[in-house]
Amino acid sequence: MKAVIQRAKNASVSVNEKVIGEIIDGLVVLLGVTHEDTDDDIKYLVNKIVNLRIFEDENEKMNLSLKDVNGSVLSISQFTLYGDTKKGRRPNFLQAAKPDIANSMYQRFNNLVSEQNIKVETGEFGAMMDVQFTNVGPVTLIIDSKDK
Repeated sequence: MKAVIQRAKNASVSVNEKVIGEIIDGLVVLLGVTHEDTDDDIKYLVNKIVNLRIFEDENEKMNLSLKDVNGSVLSISQFTLYGDTKKGRRPNFLQAAKPDIANSMYQRFNNLVSEQNIKVETGEFGAMMDVQFTNVGPVTLIIDSKDK
């Protein structure tokens, strides 16, 4: 399981030009699921994301976590994180989990983040979405559960 996390001042996601999720002060999380991911991968990413110290303290040092700043998460399912571009000009997505499995794991991820007392807003799984946000810093990190 992979996550691209971006510190955001504000963020929103729209489907068919209608905003379906938005946050102020927190993280935009793009989440990709692959075939061999398990509940342990989900738990690892949730723990890492909510506790990662990437928000500035009073001394402008990245020393505070999402929990510390009472931040929110805008969670977007992103199968293209498993796009393989090694050959040709069109990426293949064979490493991305099938939609039913990916959606189930995406929902589980969102539920576990919520259980950490973090507000979670989401996109619509499988939909064409427009995501807008202001990246603060900018701070953008990639976390792969296989690197644990």
